[in-house]
Amino acid sequence: MVFQSPGPILCQLGPLTVRWYGVMIAAGFMLTVFASLKMCKARGLDGDKLINLSLICFIAGVLGARLYYAALNPSYFLLHPGEILATWKGGLSIHGGLIGGIIAAYFYLKKEKLPILAYADILFASMPLAQAVGRWGNFFNSEAFGHPVGDDFFLKLFIPVDSRPMEFRTFSYFHPTFLYESIWNLGLFLLLYFGIAPKASKYPGMTSCTYLAGYSLGRVLIEPLRVDSIANYMNIPIPLLVSAGTMGIALCVMLRIYLKNVGNTD
Repeated sequence: MVFQSPGPILCQLGPLTVRWYGVMIAAGFMLTVFASLKMCKARGLDGDKLINLSLICFIAGVLGARLYYAALNPSYFLLHPGEILATWKGGLSIHGGLIGGIIAAYFYLKKEKLPILAYADILFASMPLAQAVGRWGNFFNSEAFGHPVGDDFFLKLFIPVDSRPMEFRTFSYFHPTFLYESIWNLGLFLLLYFGIAPKASKYPGMTSCTYLAGYSLGRVLIEPLRVDSIANYMNIPIPLLVSAGTMGIALCVMLRIYLKNVGNTD
């Protein structure tokens, strides 16, 4: 099966250019809000507050994702500072988005005197759905792809010459790592939303940590396949290092939550 992007632009509405990347992000956001609202109401929490929280996290997340991406590409953005906020061109880092969203959520929930972990668990249970849809924005932009594959590989992504790294200009097909991560995130959403979250509601923070560990594991497995890692440390992609560290911390916190609740039941 061959995947080939039709191009980054969906349509032109007068002076407005509608890009697939933005459409995918918006669609993922709306699906996540819908799924989160259903869980929020089932748990007797304030749906209006959740919508406000989602909007705040979305704005802060996009800003954080772009600034993080720019910070890891200083050589380019120091020469093109006007493009730092040009999110429609692609180039968002999920780790930066998480940092921005978590900080914004913390201050909003503290201000509104709402249970932080209860709302965090709801959002994190639904977030992989947004990521599963959002990864298709990378497909339309012909970015976030993996190493070259042969013509006989069962799943391959055609990348236009202008989007290929110089060292791979002679190759046509590449690992569709956007698809691998999209499928991983969809599976993580199903596991969290329908499996773990309903059973872990009495263990605040467990669903959030499971998301962080599960998503990070996916990045650790998929990141080595990519050829466009935004930065490296000692030849190791920084997103891989951050993911491995996040997974380790999340697993430790999960163990602490479990032991704490086991102690309480005794």
